[in-house]
Amino acid sequence: MQLESTELVVIGGGPAGMMCAYQAANRGVKTVLLEPNDKLGRKLRITGKGRCNLTNNCDVKTMMANIPGDGRFLYSALNRFGPADTMAFFENAGLPLKTERGNRVFPQSDNANDVAATIASLCRKAGVKTVKTAAKQIIAENGAVAGVMTGEGYLPCRAAAVCTGGLSYPLTGSTGSGYRFAEELGHTVTPCRPSLVPLESPDEYCAEMQGFSLKNVTLSAYEDNKLIYKELGEMLFTHFGVSGPLVLSASAHMRRMGQARYCLLIDLKPGLDEKKLDARILRDFNKYANRDFKNALVDLAGHSMIPVLVRLSHIPEDKPVHDITRQERLGLVRLLKAFPVSISDFRPIDEAIVTAGGVSTKEVNPRTMESKLVSGLYFAGEVLDLDAYTGGFNLQIAWSTGYVAGNAV
Repeated sequence: MQLESTELVVIGGGPAGMMCAYQAANRGVKTVLLEPNDKLGRKLRITGKGRCNLTNNCDVKTMMANIPGDGRFLYSALNRFGPADTMAFFENAGLPLKTERGNRVFPQSDNANDVAATIASLCRKAGVKTVKTAAKQIIAENGAVAGVMTGEGYLPCRAAAVCTGGLSYPLTGSTGSGYRFAEELGHTVTPCRPSLVPLESPDEYCAEMQGFSLKNVTLSAYEDNKLIYKELGEMLFTHFGVSGPLVLSASAHMRRMGQARYCLLIDLKPGLDEKKLDARILRDFNKYANRDFKNALVDLAGHSMIPVLVRLSHIPEDKPVHDITRQERLGLVRLLKAFPVSISDFRPIDEAIVTAGGVSTKEVNPRTMESKLVSGLYFAGEVLDLDAYTGGFNLQIAWSTGYVAGNAV
C-alpha cells in the first residue's frame, strides 16, 4: 500500500528525532515522524533514573573535552546549538530547569516525562504528523532518497532522517535498525560496543560483597598500568563485578576492551592521606587492643567488606590486634587507599546507557548531518559513531545533531 507522500520522514521518536522533526516542521517542511512505541521519547523518559539529565551547563570547549573519539565532528553543531541553547529552548517552552553537581541540568520537577512531553508537544504544534509504525527500509533512487518502507506501507518522501538510537535499552525500541539502513545504503558502521555500562570482574570477592555500596570513595581506572580516569563518588559491588555512577563513567574511558588490561583501584578513605589513615588505624587498634584483627575493623569498613579486607591484608584473622606489626599495619593502610578490582569485560550492550560506535562520521557532513553518499539522507543522535562521558553530554549530542539535521533538510 502506498501512503500519502511527504517531504521528510524522521525515523525514531527519541530526543534527536523529535528535535529534528520539530526544527524541520517549524520551517514549513512537511514532516512525518515514525515511532512504533505508544509514546514519543520512551528512552528519554527513563534516563537519569527517571529525572533526565538533559544537558550539561558548560561551554562548548568543556563539552568537546567530554567526547572521546571524533569530538571535532561536533564542533559546528555545538556552536550552532550548544548546551546554553538547549537550556534556553526548554525554558522558553515552559519547562523550568536547574543545575546540580557537576553542572548536570535537570528539569525542576525531577521528572523525565516533562522533558519528553515538552518537546513532543512542540512537535505537535509545529504540525509534525506522528505515525505509530516502524521503518523497514529506506529506498534510494539515482543516489537520492525516494521513500521509506514502513509497517503500514510505502511512504514516498524527498528526505529521510535516521534517528533510531543505538543498541542500548532494546526494550525502548533501540534495536540497531538504523545501522542496517545505513549499511544497505553503502555506509560504514564502526563496531558497536557498550559505554556507560557496569563492569565484570573475575575477582570472587565482588560477588561476596554483592549489594554493598560505597559512598564518597575515589575510583581510579587503569589501562595497562596507565591512569585513564579518576573521580570521587559512589559505586556498588554486584554478583558479576561492579556498577554505580563511578563505574559507568570509568567504562566510557575503556576504549580497548579485549586488547588492553584494565583494573580499578578504590581509595576507601580519600579524605585521609596515608599518614593520617595510619594514625586513625592506630587509634582503632588501641580502642580494640584485646580483640582479634577481624573484630577490630568495625569502625573502618562496612560489615560485608571486613572479611575481604582481612583476606587481602594477609594478616591472620585471629591475630590479636596488639600483636600486629607496623609492616602489617602499613600494608592495611595501602589496601584501604588502593583496594583492587580486576576488570575482565563490559556487561552486555543491552545493559548499557549508551552505544559507542555506529555510522562513520567520515561519511556525514558535520555542517548538515547529511550523508555524503546519498542525497537527502540524514543521521542524528546515537546512531552516529559519537558517544560522550556521563553528565548530560550524550543527550546534548542528540539535541545538537537533531537541530542541525532539522534545519538543513
